[in-house]
Amino acid sequence: MRFAFILEEKAHFPVRCLCTVLEVTRSGFYAWCARPVAARTHDTQRLAVEVAAIHAASKQRYGSPRVHQELQAQGRTVGRHRVARLMQQQGLRARKKRRFQTTTDSRHGLPVAANVLDRQFTVTAPNTTWVTDITYLWTREGWLYLAVILDLFSRRVVGWSMSESITRQLTLDALAAALGHRTPSPGLLHHSDRGSQYASGDYQALLDAHGLVGSMSRRGNCWDNAVVESFFSTLKIELVYTTDWATRADARAAVFEYLEVFYNGQRRHSSLGYLSPVAFEQRYEQKALAA
Repeated sequence: MRFAFILEEKAHFPVRCLCTVLEVTRSGFYAWCARPVAARTHDTQRLAVEVAAIHAASKQRYGSPRVHQELQAQGRTVGRHRVARLMQQQGLRARKKRRFQTTTDSRHGLPVAANVLDRQFTVTAPNTTWVTDITYLWTREGWLYLAVILDLFSRRVVGWSMSESITRQLTLDALAAALGHRTPSPGLLHHSDRGSQYASGDYQALLDAHGLVGSMSRRGNCWDNAVVESFFSTLKIELVYTTDWATRADARAAVFEYLEVFYNGQRRHSSLGYLSPVAFEQRYEQKALAA
């Protein structure tokens, strides 16, 4: 497939350069170009099947950049433009974004923390900063609310909880799950919006008990918690908007599979160099051990 890659990219780079990088000869490339069309068509057809299979395995969540990265991870040498063209020819595309409503209730008299995070969304190690929020999911039995906590370093979901009502217990359960899974050192920065669930005495007491430092978005400013807002947008595009759950139990099962199996363990994130959160953390740990 190296020659196919050169053919795809030669409009953007010199053939001599491409052949050198891929360790093939120009004479070999031009001989391949002279092969019968049927042989090259077979290569394209096989690649089209692989592209469609990756798109299907992602449950139509991947666009051409992530499909391209998955092919490379499988050892396939192919140009990103070729992948995009094959997806277009087959009518394959990632799901599109929709708008969604906020679940924040900041109309309360509880104390609120300063915006310590201040949109510093890049951190250099896990268990340095967590961000959290709540969203809602519709089922034919009624609403189901989801609270998640993300590690800002890897975007990994480290704690989450679901409930039929939007109470402080929902957020307390998500925080307890995160603390149980990660056991962070004192000083970890915990950022949320100003919702009453996060400002409650119970929630703040749990933060204090583990030495976590509270941070809250400014009033009415969703951009201060942009990473978790983006996560919810992705969740709704890739799972919620295409699903009609008959029961809350069905929704719980689907969310579990999405968070624990697909999102954390498989989904390629552009902000992580197209690694999954789990793989990104594993690479960090390997580098730390080798240092």
